[in-house]
Amino acid sequence: MEVIGTDPIAFLFWETIELSKPPAIEVHDLVHEYGDRRAVDNIDLEIEAGEIFGLLGPNGGGKTTLFRILSTLLKPTSGEVQVLGLDPNTQSSEIRGRIGVVFQHPSLDAKLTVLENLRHQGHLHGLRGQHLKDRIDDLLGKMGLAARKHDRAEILSGGLLRRVDLIRGLLHRPELLIFDEPSTGLDPGVRRRYWTDLEGLREQEGTTLILTTHFIEEAERCDRVGILNQGKLVGEGRPNDLKQAIGKDVIVIEADDVNGLKDDITRKVGVKPIVFDGTLRIECANGHKLMAELYTSFRERMSAITVGRPTLEDVFVRETGLSLLSDPVIE
Repeated sequence: MEVIGTDPIAFLFWETIELSKPPAIEVHDLVHEYGDRRAVDNIDLEIEAGEIFGLLGPNGGGKTTLFRILSTLLKPTSGEVQVLGLDPNTQSSEIRGRIGVVFQHPSLDAKLTVLENLRHQGHLHGLRGQHLKDRIDDLLGKMGLAARKHDRAEILSGGLLRRVDLIRGLLHRPELLIFDEPSTGLDPGVRRRYWTDLEGLREQEGTTLILTTHFIEEAERCDRVGILNQGKLVGEGRPNDLKQAIGKDVIVIEADDVNGLKDDITRKVGVKPIVFDGTLRIECANGHKLMAELYTSFRERMSAITVGRPTLEDVFVRETGLSLLSDPVIE
């Protein structure tokens, strides 16, 4: 870097300019339509470099369509998209050389070994020789797969396949890694290990991570989340900030006749529960006090009642009125 003059303030000013990075993702007025159905509906979104950002929503909410657009696999109907400061419409090849994409279902060649799959992927990115060997060995070591590199992909478990697919996406040292439902099909233990790998990746390589998910516990581990519903971005922020915005306790009641109980609670107690996913939910400032009152008045009609602080699922319910396990819709 050239230093202009000897003024230390000027030096810091120019250093700041040089070190600043554009957002990893900038989206404005983004729309994508399939026929007469709008899968992405006027989304505005900015994701900073170095973030772990989660797109949370039910099946059919628009996550996969947005994933394809950000991965340069799909052109939007209208709106503006910048990926690493580049325009996918005119600079898609450069973007693809700087991002990694990990699909929901691993796409390894089942008959090839782990090492052969990784070499092939490296060659596609122009990597060769000792440089490629060192990179593969380094990533296999970080992911705990060094002893499995000569195993054929067809004999690996789902969790191991997902980790090999992650290594494929990392070989060329992408600045941005985009995942579609990374934990689908993994048991909870394997899912936790996978997330340890992802968080280590951000710490060790400074990679920006964007993932789509319908798992609440996965979204909780992101720096920020965007809540998608019917193609719209209906909420965005840090998980704790989104939960604190509710600012109240949440009571959940299970009962055989939720609609009848809802009306009686409204008449007797003066609060109006909402019916959601076969339960009653009440947001209130003093949940334990109200729970005791409800139990005294309606205990014979309730099969269970709980109270707790808001979760990210409560935020999702408030913003959408839907369950994350809603019936799937093809995007």
